[in-house]
Amino acid sequence: MSDAGVKALARARWRIAISLSLTVFALYFGFIFAVAFAKDAMAIMLMPGLSVGMLSGALVIVGAWLTTWIYVRWANAHFDPRRDALHDAPRR
Repeated sequence: MSDAGVKALARARWRIAISLSLTVFALYFGFIFAVAFAKDAMAIMLMPGLSVGMLSGALVIVGAWLTTWIYVRWANAHFDPRRDALHDAPRR
């Protein structure tokens, strides 16, 4: 197992994890700030029973699911094969 390879893989994993976490953070706190400071805009009714605020809240949840899906796809396509290759590499 190459120490440099493990460190590079760890950096790549942290980079994607931090990026996606910041995305979810921005979505969530953007929604919270909109609820707190743009009440009139969030109260606009798009159709009976559906306001901008309700739709925005649902989209925050969908965004969290989407970022999770992106991470799983990335891990399956990039992280896991690289980890397996590092694990299977001859040791010195």
